[in-house]
Amino acid sequence: MLNIADTLHDWCRAARPFALATVVQVSGSAPLPVGTALAVDGDGNVVGSVSGGCVEAAVYELCQEVLKGDAPPTRARFGYSDDDAFAVGLTCGGELDVLVQRIDPADQPHLTAALGEVTSGRPVAVAQIVDGPEGLLGRTLSVSGDGSTEAGAGGGEEWEAVAAAQAGALLRAGRTGRVEVGGDAATCPERLSVLVHTHASRPRMLIFGAVDFAGALSEIGRFLGYRVTVCDARPVFATAARFPHADEVVADWPHRYLAATEVDARTAVCVLTHDAKFDVPLLRLALGLPVGYVGAMGSRRTHTQRLELLRTAAVPEEHLARLHSPIGLDLGAHTPEETALSIAAEITAHTHGGSGAPLSWSTGPIHRRQSAAR
Repeated sequence: MLNIADTLHDWCRAARPFALATVVQVSGSAPLPVGTALAVDGDGNVVGSVSGGCVEAAVYELCQEVLKGDAPPTRARFGYSDDDAFAVGLTCGGELDVLVQRIDPADQPHLTAALGEVTSGRPVAVAQIVDGPEGLLGRTLSVSGDGSTEAGAGGGEEWEAVAAAQAGALLRAGRTGRVEVGGDAATCPERLSVLVHTHASRPRMLIFGAVDFAGALSEIGRFLGYRVTVCDARPVFATAARFPHADEVVADWPHRYLAATEVDARTAVCVLTHDAKFDVPLLRLALGLPVGYVGAMGSRRTHTQRLELLRTAAVPEEHLARLHSPIGLDLGAHTPEETALSIAAEITAHTHGGSGAPLSWSTGPIHRRQSAAR
C-alpha cells in the first residue's frame, strides 16, 4: 500500500473511507510484487495498480462491492485464462492473490500517521494480516523507525507483539515480505500470515573516486533510489559542482570516511580510483563490513595486482571472494554512461539474485519471488 501513500494519506486526513486491494501473494510471472496496492474511494476515484492493467477492472468492481456496506475483507485469485487470454486473467502467465478490504480512517488513526511518515520520508512499517481467522483478516498495526508500535481500534491483542517484532526486523533490513506468526499458546494461538509493508531510508551508494565515471554512476544511482555519496581525497576534484546528482560530496581519504560513516546490508560500495594507495586500505576495510556489494574498477591486470596487495595486507580469502572486480557486467561499455549502466546492472543483479544473462537464454518465471523474512 505504500506505493500509493501520498493519495491514501490525503484520503485519511479527509476522513474518506476507501477500499484497499493489496497484492498478498504472487507466483509465476505476475507483473507487480507483493505489497503493491490499488485503492478506490466512495466517489469511484482509483489510484495505484495490482497487475499493470490485466485485472484492474475486476479488482475495481470488488472494491466497489466492499465499499457499499460492511462486507468483511475478501481474497480473490487471478490467473492466466487458457480459453481466452484477453478475459479477466494474467496474460503473462502468472497468478496473484489480492486482499480487498474497507478502510475507515476513523477506526485506524495509526494508519494515517504511518502514511504521513512515508510522505515525510521517515522509516515506518505497516503489518497487515492477510491470512487467518475472518475476524482478524485485514487488521493492521504500524511500527515507526524508533520502534514504537500503534494498532487499530481494540488494540492489545496477542498477535500484535509478535507481528510488531517481525515488522521491526524487516524495517531494519529495508524489506517488504510475508511472515508467519502465532500458532502457539506462548505467543498467539491463531496462526496468521502477516504482510509487512516497509518504507525504509534510502539505501546508500558510496562512490570512491571523483572521476567522470563517478559522475555518471551518481546519476544512475540516484535514479535507482540510492542516497549517493562521492568521496575523494583530493578537494579540487571532490566538489558539489562536479557531481550535481550526488546527495553528498566528501573530500577525505576514502578508508577514513568509510570507517566513520554508517553502512548496512543494502549499501553498495563502488571503488573507481584504481590507485593502490587508495584502493588497498579502502577495500581491506570494505570487504570486512556487512555491506551488500563491493566493486572495484580496473583492468584484469590491475585486479590481479590488487588481489596480491590485499593478500599481503592479510585480507582473508573469504573476504576477497566478495569483491566484484573488474566492476560491472559485460555490456561492451566504453563511455562513462555505459560503464555506469554496467555497474548499476551488476549491483541490481547481485541484490536480487539475478544471473545477468539475457532473459531469452533462460526459461521459467521472469520475476523472481522476493525472499521472506529470515
